Amino acid sequence: MNTVDHNRTPLFSALRRHAENNPLQFHIPGHKKGAGTDSEFRSFIGDNALSIDLINIAPLDDLHQPTGVIEESQKLAADAFGADYTFFSVQGTSGAIMTMILSVCAPGDKIIVPRNVHKSVMSAIIFAGARPVFISPARDGNLGIDHGITTRSVRRALERHPDAKAVLVINPTYFGICANLKEIVDLVHSYDIPVLVDEAHGVLIHFSDRLPMSAMQAGADMAATSVHKLGGSMTQSSVLNLKAGRVNPQRVQTIISMLTTTSTSYILLASLDTSRRNLAVNGQAMAEKAIALAEHAREAINAIPGLYCFGKEILGGEATFDYDPTKLTIHVRHLGITGYEAENWLRDTFNLEVELSDMYNILCLITPGDSEDTVGQLLGALRAMVERYPQVDEVQELVVKIPEIPQLSLTPREAFYGETEVLPFKESAGRIIAEFIYVYPPGIPILLPGEVISQSNIDYIVDHVEVGLPVKGPEDRSIQFVKVIVEETAIF
Repeated sequence: MNTVDHNRTPLFSALRRHAENNPLQFHIPGHKKGAGTDSEFRSFIGDNALSIDLINIAPLDDLHQPTGVIEESQKLAADAFGADYTFFSVQGTSGAIMTMILSVCAPGDKIIVPRNVHKSVMSAIIFAGARPVFISPARDGNLGIDHGITTRSVRRALERHPDAKAVLVINPTYFGICANLKEIVDLVHSYDIPVLVDEAHGVLIHFSDRLPMSAMQAGADMAATSVHKLGGSMTQSSVLNLKAGRVNPQRVQTIISMLTTTSTSYILLASLDTSRRNLAVNGQAMAEKAIALAEHAREAINAIPGLYCFGKEILGGEATFDYDPTKLTIHVRHLGITGYEAENWLRDTFNLEVELSDMYNILCLITPGDSEDTVGQLLGALRAMVERYPQVDEVQELVVKIPEIPQLSLTPREAFYGETEVLPFKESAGRIIAEFIYVYPPGIPILLPGEVISQSNIDYIVDHVEVGLPVKGPEDRSIQFVKVIVEETAIF
């Protein structure tokens, strides 16, 4: 068996050689190595970056039909991630997730998905004309967050819908929680149905035994993995990993090409190539560093009165089989403030940005880019926040609310393209919504096209809007009005 040399960077090396040759360019991009770009931007970004901002000329291969250095780079990535094929995405993990679904679903096909999916999943379902079969994730009423789906719920869904074309699993969740992925994969495969994994928040799990099992290790058929989120590549660069057998890799290449710009960014592609090298060569040490820093931070946070950051004690349930300790979910409701208020206070007072906030939590990511100094600054800011917002009496604590899953009355595609009218949102209970409403980040939908709006959904969304949380989706950005399906009046 040939040993793979992961110190190689075929694409990045080719880009550097091309820049060093300094060819006379009569092709796009029009800035021509920076000479035609804004001088302030050029000075800030640097000529090295601009010199490799190139297009798919012959020496540099073509992402849409790779046969040279991009193909070599993708093969190295496949080896690093334990896949049979790896496809680079410059459309982010959203593009990779949409590729997975469009590769296996045709109009009318069923796909089993958790309710707490990213909005890109629902976008793909609309494009495909597929029909989602929702599984309710396990809900943590103490923390106010969703975990993963259980093997039991997947089994029930398959028993009722054995004709489903795929099952999609989130592993890990945004908050780092994992169900028993291997058990779910084996169950779904017993029906000869492919498993698709949203692995947006799990790039490091491929490179450390101390982190949860990866999708490829569990035998999943496809996984969309954000290298940019935690693996060091540039924003918008991700990979789609594939195991051959139940999914046709040639069709996947066709679909991802349909979704990808023809002006692919070679800077993003080069960052994937070099990040794969770094992860393959140094990934275990990188993960160990992040885990050690996160565990120190978690212990220190739990020593601060009024704050709670869950750890191993959360494990033991079907939906909490494992977790990624590098995700610090910091529960702030005992301070009598929302996560959104905590996020704003940390920004305004300490110039500190968190990954996300919700009604009850803030999420901080510890990555290989962190150090004892950055973690120390986080802890200092959290201690100062507790001094500003001391712990409140138990009777004043917030009641954790999680929205119910609405009834799906039309396929998302039918509703999205249906005849609509606009109503005041607060008066829309009982109507079928024709657009999305979701909280971003993380981009999880509260209402989807085709679902019946309930009063509890309205109350939940209004609560979020009133405290300033980022509710998005409708054409009316103030969420005062919403598009619903026109109802036919009965004829007597």
